[in-house]
Amino acid sequence: MRVLIAEDERQLADALARGLQREGMAVDVANDGERALMNARVNAYDVVVLDRDLPEMHGDDVCRALSTDERITKILMLTAASGMDDVVGGLSLGADDYMSKPVRFPELVARIRALARRSGPARPAVLEQGDLKLDPGSRVVTRAGRPIDLSPKEFGVLEVLMGAGGRAVSSEELLERVWDENADPFTNTVRMTMVGLRRKLGDPPVIQTVVGAGYRI
Repeated sequence: MRVLIAEDERQLADALARGLQREGMAVDVANDGERALMNARVNAYDVVVLDRDLPEMHGDDVCRALSTDERITKILMLTAASGMDDVVGGLSLGADDYMSKPVRFPELVARIRALARRSGPARPAVLEQGDLKLDPGSRVVTRAGRPIDLSPKEFGVLEVLMGAGGRAVSSEELLERVWDENADPFTNTVRMTMVGLRRKLGDPPVIQTVVGAGYRI
């Protein structure tokens, strides 16, 4: 899952980013509205966490601009105001959800995951393929009932592959969905992550390499 945090309070933005990264999400940060809009239009985010009071371009204008795009990205708006008029105003701009500050981090994670499930085709809360089971909420992977300890990137890759419904997923798409904007597009990190993931999943192999197309479950 890939998330953009648009927040001008740098300390808060960095803290949220670190926390979400520990939850296995790929996170980019934008500290002003213009950068947030640019990032959201260039990258395929599952969720944009959007502060309402941003410099350069107000969060309302960012939300309004994104809501006119043909997008599957969901917007979670943050604000210091929590009155009903503020909530209604934010949702009327095109936001998909609304939270007031101070942010309760466990609730933020839960809301991001709920929005992400709505950002693409409907899929079950727990992904299953044969004897392999992945629960994004609890971040637990099991095979034949045996728990498998995965790194955040391995978990992210497996989640994308299992959510693809048998479709081949390219290395470029995995890099975009699981890593952040600082990832080197020419790196072999996807291949190396795949090596470790396959080893941990064991035999018989469940990840197939599709020549010229990528990987699929």
